[in-house]
Amino acid sequence: MGSFSSLSTRLLAFALSVSLLFTSSSGHGHSWDPYTDKAKMIHHDGPMLTKNVKLALMWYGNCGKDIKNTMMNFIKSLVLPGKDHLQPQVTRWWEVVESYQAMMPGAKPGKSPKIKVEVVKQSTNKSYKHGKVLTLQAHIPILIEELTKGDTSVLPVIVAARDVSIQGLCNGKCADHLLTEDPKPRPYIIVGNPETECPEECGWPFVPAELGSKGPVLKPPSGNMAADAMVIAFASTLADAVTNPMENGIYHENSATPLGPAAVCKGIFGPGATPGNPGKVRTDPKTGGNFNAHGNKSKRFLLPAIWNPATKACWTL
Repeated sequence: MGSFSSLSTRLLAFALSVSLLFTSSSGHGHSWDPYTDKAKMIHHDGPMLTKNVKLALMWYGNCGKDIKNTMMNFIKSLVLPGKDHLQPQVTRWWEVVESYQAMMPGAKPGKSPKIKVEVVKQSTNKSYKHGKVLTLQAHIPILIEELTKGDTSVLPVIVAARDVSIQGLCNGKCADHLLTEDPKPRPYIIVGNPETECPEECGWPFVPAELGSKGPVLKPPSGNMAADAMVIAFASTLADAVTNPMENGIYHENSATPLGPAAVCKGIFGPGATPGNPGKVRTDPKTGGNFNAHGNKSKRFLLPAIWNPATKACWTL
């Protein structure tokens, strides 16, 4: 994992209190509209993750095989094209994230270097050792230490089971990347489970939105709503974490909160997307599952739009 510069002085409590803005597809008010507003991503002098991004995953609670397999296949698909080479590939989506390296000082012209993502460690906690409600101050730092044993070269990822709540998730944010507290802050990712936690928000577009416009409800490509919705949330958060790991990297800052390359395009999955309508995506003729990307082991995924530095606009596969 790339090295980190020192964190700019800021109160972590404030950072945690600010939620990512949710699009009007979920009925929440916001000051940023990805469908009409023009984003401008800015480098704020901090680092981004490059070369090898090593993930340490903790499956907290009984996450189940479907969620584990779907998320693991997605991670492998970031750097490993499917053998059948069906288009478009997940690797193409990841190339847009890699292209953010061109915004860093001293970047060489031409195609950006590869950023290899791999899971180097997994841990399963089915005993709910720290309960079923995890707080950012009391529980997450302990889980990170148990998972990493102090290894700062890995990026911790805490994935919740259906009966686990994580502070700060739900209500507009289904996954997040944050920093541990001083004196040595480190980035980490948390991923919520939408089976029981805010399914109308975090399960969309695979379940109807509770509020706002009523667009078409898509069928999850793997057949498991939670697994595919968690891939969407994790993909968005991973892209934002790579480009802005220490909260002073590359992001678009509007009047409310800094937004990363996936966050500024939230709610868009294909051409023609409008609030409450994910846009035009593909349909598997055999299963009826909706997707926009092919991946490892012939798996299909629905991936979120991402701001493309080349076109300076939200882009979808």
